[in-house]
Amino acid sequence: MARPILAVRPLGFPWETPDPFLFCVHHRDAYPAGNEHMGPAASLAGRNLGQDFELKDGWRMYHGDTVPGFPQHPHRGFETVTIARQGYIDHSDSLGAAARFGPGDVQWLTAGEGVVHSEMFPLIHRDAPNTVELFQIWLNLPGEDKLAPPHFSMLWNSDVPRAPFVDGAGRTTEVTMVAGTLDGKRPPSPPSRSWASRPDTDVAIWCIRMEPRATWTLPRAAHPAAVRQLYFFEGDTFRVADDVVDRHAAIRLDAGADVSLAAGEMPCEMLLLQGRPIAEPVVQYGPFVMNTRAEIERAIQDYQRTQFGGWPWPKNDPVHARDAGRFARHVDGRIDKPTR
Repeated sequence: MARPILAVRPLGFPWETPDPFLFCVHHRDAYPAGNEHMGPAASLAGRNLGQDFELKDGWRMYHGDTVPGFPQHPHRGFETVTIARQGYIDHSDSLGAAARFGPGDVQWLTAGEGVVHSEMFPLIHRDAPNTVELFQIWLNLPGEDKLAPPHFSMLWNSDVPRAPFVDGAGRTTEVTMVAGTLDGKRPPSPPSRSWASRPDTDVAIWCIRMEPRATWTLPRAAHPAAVRQLYFFEGDTFRVADDVVDRHAAIRLDAGADVSLAAGEMPCEMLLLQGRPIAEPVVQYGPFVMNTRAEIERAIQDYQRTQFGGWPWPKNDPVHARDAGRFARHVDGRIDKPTR
């Protein structure tokens, strides 16, 4: 039987991704208690504010000056999928949409022809730590959809399906499905112009958690042209078929094979990204991802001329009220809140 591992690479920052994905980053910051502005109740001395990516004291301010996070910035030509694991994320955008989402929630944003948004990490607890952990994944759009109308959507924790698999020893593997069907469970539909919305692209975004010494067989992809990457980011060791992986790594798998997985002596967590490649040229300039250099130049010109609709918020780094709770306010003014 052929070895199912095609390549193993160490995890970097960001994580390497295969087509149709462009980018994946795992943020985990152990923020302290929050102050009156929902920033860290701690000294910011010695930090390169506005460009603070050094993990000092276990956390970073990123591009934030008062509240950590990413003040307003533009995107064109792709989608962002943000999976919250711990803490809260405050979203505001040039469409007028806004949200606060937290553990287990997913935001899916089609940038399309252009959107400006901010992603701030409000430290809402004043008497306890405010750890923030999330994945942000960039999913490419094919050329015909790169100028699609922007679209903002929320998948609340209670709407994201989870499938438990119990092995013969009673140990559980749980798979959370942000995109892609497994065991008859299907997550809410992606935005209509997403590559993931097409029936023949076999896009899957799965979070996999295995109890110590649990075993589970990852089923083969449905589409013969799909590519599959497994990111092992939590745990000591785990086994892929006959190979032991003893370091956190990005593992390219043969998507056409069922693959047996086994956790080590600690719980293991993995992120799986899968999909049929778009197989088009990719030209990227910062937050713009197009097919040609001329399209990048047009994106820059359009942003300079229109600001992709302008910024309707009074600050570049808006955060919502401390007691706002989880919510989404859509472009049409509709307010959406989780059921739990």
